[in-house]
Amino acid sequence: MSIPATQKAEVLLEALPYIHKFRGSTFVVKYGGSFMDDPNPEGRDRVATDIAFLAAVGIQVVVVHGGGKAITRAMDKAGIKSEFRGGMRVTDAATVKIVEETLNNEINGQICESLKARGANPLGMPGNHVNLCEKLFGSDDKGQPVDIGFVGDIKFVKTKLIKKALADGHLPVVSPIALDADDQAYNTNADVAAAAVANSLRARRLIFMSDVPGLLADEKDPSSLITTLKVSEVDELKRKGVIAGGMIPKVDSAVKASRKASAACTSSTAASRMRSCSRSSPTRVSAPKSSTVDERSVPRFRRRELRGQRRLQLRRSAHHAREGAGDARLG
Repeated sequence: MSIPATQKAEVLLEALPYIHKFRGSTFVVKYGGSFMDDPNPEGRDRVATDIAFLAAVGIQVVVVHGGGKAITRAMDKAGIKSEFRGGMRVTDAATVKIVEETLNNEINGQICESLKARGANPLGMPGNHVNLCEKLFGSDDKGQPVDIGFVGDIKFVKTKLIKKALADGHLPVVSPIALDADDQAYNTNADVAAAAVANSLRARRLIFMSDVPGLLADEKDPSSLITTLKVSEVDELKRKGVIAGGMIPKVDSAVKASRKASAACTSSTAASRMRSCSRSSPTRVSAPKSSTVDERSVPRFRRRELRGQRRLQLRRSAHHAREGAGDARLG
C-alpha cells in the first residue's frame, strides 16, 4: 500500500524539529528477537525502515539484538532440553555454543540484511569482540546463589570499536554475547547488554523495542500504557506485579542507565566546568579490588568468580593501554 506524497511530506515536516534536535546524537536500540519471528513481514519491514531512517537523518544508531525464540528452536533441533534454575535458563557448554552460533550468525546476519535492504550500512559486530563479562549467579526462592552456567554480567564495553564503526559510516549491530577473562563465551540478557552499551557510549536515547505496547498498568488493557515512569515508582510497581516477567530487565536497565547518566553529569561538572556531561568519558565499571578480600573467607563457589574478576581487571587495563596507543581496529 503506497502512501500519498502529501502525507509523506506532512510526516517529514512533523519530524523535522526532532531531527534537528537529535542529529549527531547516539541512540542505542534494543531490537527484540520477537520481531524476527513476526509472521507479518510488514512489521519487520517497518522496524528496519525506522532504524534506517534514524541513521539516514544523521543519528548515530547502534542496534543490540536478542533472539530467545530462535535459540529455543535451535536447542530443540539439537535435542537439548531447556533447564531453569531460580527462574533463569541454565546455559551449559553445549548450550552456549548454540547460543553463540544462533545470535552471532543467524540473527545478526538477518538483521544486517534487512537494514541493508533499506539503504542502511550495517556492520555485524559479534558481542565477543566488544563485551567483557563476569559470571552471573542466579538465585533460588530463598535468595541463595545458584550456578546457572555460562550466563554473564557485562562489566566492560570496548566503546572505541563501536565509535570507530560509527565514524566510518556504519550502523553497528551487536549481539549480546560476551567473553570472560579466559576468553570463554557467555550468554547475556539482551536488555541488560543494550543498557551496558548505552551507558558506555553515553547514548542520548536507549530504546527498547518489543512486541508489546510497553509497560501496562493492566496487561489486558492496551490503553493503560504508562508513558512516563519515575525511578521512585519502580519498586512499588514490582510489588504490585505491574513490572514483571520480561519487563523487569528492561525497567531495571533503564533505571541503571538513568542513574549512571546523572552520576556522570555530576562528576563531569565537578571535574571541569569547561566540559559538558555529553562529552564525559565512558563509564568504567571496576571489579572489586582483590587486596580488600581474603579469599579464604569466601565460599568456594565464589573463589573462581574473584579470580575471574582479577583477570578481567588486568584485561581491561591492557585494553586501555591499547586504546591509549591508538588501537582502533575492528577485530
